[in-house]
Amino acid sequence: MDRESVIIRCRHCGVKNRIPKTRIGEGPVCGKCKSSLSIEQINDRPVNVTDNTFASEVLSFPGPVLLDCWAPWCGPCRMVGPVLEQLASEYAGRVKIAKLNVDENPQVASQYAVKSIPTMLLFKNGKKVDSMVGALPKEEIARHLRPLF
Repeated sequence: MDRESVIIRCRHCGVKNRIPKTRIGEGPVCGKCKSSLSIEQINDRPVNVTDNTFASEVLSFPGPVLLDCWAPWCGPCRMVGPVLEQLASEYAGRVKIAKLNVDENPQVASQYAVKSIPTMLLFKNGKKVDSMVGALPKEEIARHLRPLF
């Protein structure tokens, strides 16, 4: 897929639709059922998640989510930040990248037994399917993301 288009899954029939980024503002519709496509699914930047928003942002999201569990004082976490920014842009419309500050949101971190940071949890259809620990290179993170879409 080129970087000039995004994939949006139709909430009505489930079909994946490729939409050029230049046409997103034109009210895209599904190629199969002609329902309006939700452009709110397109996240080309990481989204901040809290204990209060975790369920709606991650568990209820109708696609794959990478949740980065991090802290601002963590050097390796700060190294991974720009990599996740790049991945969010490259995988916009296919994978949602979210960030959870574990110092400010201990409930989710405890629920998923996050013991080291950075820890990246991968969710698909609201279920945790994989995890990665440590400051991994971009290609390694991407390798874990590819099977999700």
